[in-house]
Amino acid sequence: MIDKYNYNSFLHQSAEIEELISQLSAIREDMLRMAGESNSALLDRHPDYLFSAQNLLHYLALRSQDIRSLQGKLAQMGLSSLGRSELTVLATVDAVLRVLHQLVQRPWSLHSPILDSKAGQQLLREHTEALLGAPPADRNVRIMVTMPNEAADDYWLVYNLLMSGMNCMRINCAHDDQEIWSKVINNLRKAEKATNLSCQIMMDLAGPKLRTGSAQPKPAVIKIRPLKNDYGQIIRPARVWLFAKETPSSPITAADYFLPVEREWLDKLATGDRIKIQDARDARRTLKVIDVTEKGCLAEANKTAYIIPGTELVIHTESGTGTKFKTTIGSLPAKKNTIHLTIGDLLILEPELEYGRPAALDNEGNVISPAAIGSPAHEVFGDIRAGEEIWFDDGKIGGIVERAEADRLYVRITHTREGGHKLGGEKGINLPNSNLHLSAMTTKDVEDLKFVASHADIVALSFANSVEDVQLLRRHLYELNSQELGIVLKIETQRGFENLPSMLLEIMKVPRCGVMIARGDLAVECGFERMAEVQEEILWICEAAHVPVIWATQVLESMAKEGLPSRAEITDAAMGEGSECVMLNKGKHIVDTVKALDNILKRMQGHQHKKRSMMRELRLASTFREKYFTCTPFSIGDARHNEK
Repeated sequence: MIDKYNYNSFLHQSAEIEELISQLSAIREDMLRMAGESNSALLDRHPDYLFSAQNLLHYLALRSQDIRSLQGKLAQMGLSSLGRSELTVLATVDAVLRVLHQLVQRPWSLHSPILDSKAGQQLLREHTEALLGAPPADRNVRIMVTMPNEAADDYWLVYNLLMSGMNCMRINCAHDDQEIWSKVINNLRKAEKATNLSCQIMMDLAGPKLRTGSAQPKPAVIKIRPLKNDYGQIIRPARVWLFAKETPSSPITAADYFLPVEREWLDKLATGDRIKIQDARDARRTLKVIDVTEKGCLAEANKTAYIIPGTELVIHTESGTGTKFKTTIGSLPAKKNTIHLTIGDLLILEPELEYGRPAALDNEGNVISPAAIGSPAHEVFGDIRAGEEIWFDDGKIGGIVERAEADRLYVRITHTREGGHKLGGEKGINLPNSNLHLSAMTTKDVEDLKFVASHADIVALSFANSVEDVQLLRRHLYELNSQELGIVLKIETQRGFENLPSMLLEIMKVPRCGVMIARGDLAVECGFERMAEVQEEILWICEAAHVPVIWATQVLESMAKEGLPSRAEITDAAMGEGSECVMLNKGKHIVDTVKALDNILKRMQGHQHKKRSMMRELRLASTFREKYFTCTPFSIGDARHNEK
């Protein structure tokens, strides 16, 4: 016999379950209604992505409201809280509804959803393998590596990267040229045959990235100086590599400085010879030849010398018989200049300015004329308004546009590190508040695409911002008869992030597609404090679409460049396990970095696979719904009112 307390408890629990059934049923109906509005559009998807597109719409309907209170109640009952529902949204909701109906002993039968949990996982695996190739035997997350130009001439670098765990090679078309790209690809194909391993090739179109123009270059001068301790005592002489300017070559051992000279003069050097120099300050200096090879010679200097093009070198033999031969230094690379900016400074951007210049000051330090630098993208100046933010060099320098003219922008610097920061040429410019009318593909991109289509497996569309951008790339691929080429959308702007759902539905018209979270520009555009949630939202949305994600920018960057990672970088790399591919940028320690990432990903794979999320309203989903759909979103409050 049930006592009064237990009976009341039973009634209360039954009422709670009925309320949950009502709320989940309304959510389910809302998901089906939103997908139903898109039935005609869904027919245009590629057959491999038809179910995935439906699932994405179900997920966007679910995430267009805040259901955290519902999640909490489901979790208290030991049921799925829907926090891992991305892969199969409808099947997850139905599974919970089925259990809730069983708890109140009421039959519930609906047609089984098209996708169950296993089918969703299988679709993501198939789509990932179609784009990025088969996974290695003991790791699900692929590793992508950006190629340095040294990979064109260094076959063993490519070979070692492949052996260390590289699964996909990235070539950035913003750098180098088709000759170098061809050499890099040939080295990869040779390494694949030697190792019996396969590797996909992704080539990034440069896209319409805004950059600063050049600053006035510094004079071409090399300061040769020995290594000294804190007391000014010489620890080691400076090592100078002398090579033939007609055929540049690398030293057989490490050198500190490199000087081009005439081949005929170089051939007359012998070990022990002394080279007399009168440097740019008219100081007399001596280099001692310590090694001679067919490629050049290595010399040492015990005193500081300033060398410029045209500096005369005179050989004195070891026997001291006098002057033998003379030559002059050939062309030296001009040093890049920078403009130092601090908070409060005024910076002028001029599209026609050939060289940037620092601020001109009077004798008392007052500004006579502000600093200025060029920006070749003249066409965007008309899109920029006063009061909008502008950022330089991956967010290292920030400012506000005080005045915008047709051919000039006046920027007040509001953000730098303490003591200011140096702005150089070819640094990125971000305008997160500006509505820029830039084509997704430049003339260079269209030309580069011809090479990409015939040599690569995947093309990456930089600064993908809209459905129209995706359509433009697809039209060019159609003209090249390369519709089967994989496409990756690089999400690196606020606008691209906001339009991600609609771009995903568009890109699902091709058989092989993916998304790259380009976290460098994206962090500047969205704000560094928002980067963590933005990258998570992209992962969720793409998983619901069964579209593979590439986790990119600054992964283990310190290790790749300096040989030692920070603790934060290790954690960041481990978070890449939530994606399908992690990308590393180039660096002189890149082979060791690939090995380290391979180890990290293998270890993390044994601990977790993605993770549960709390489902507050996603503005990304709400905005998409408001823009494209007429059906009113379900409200938990409405469900409670209807139940009463």
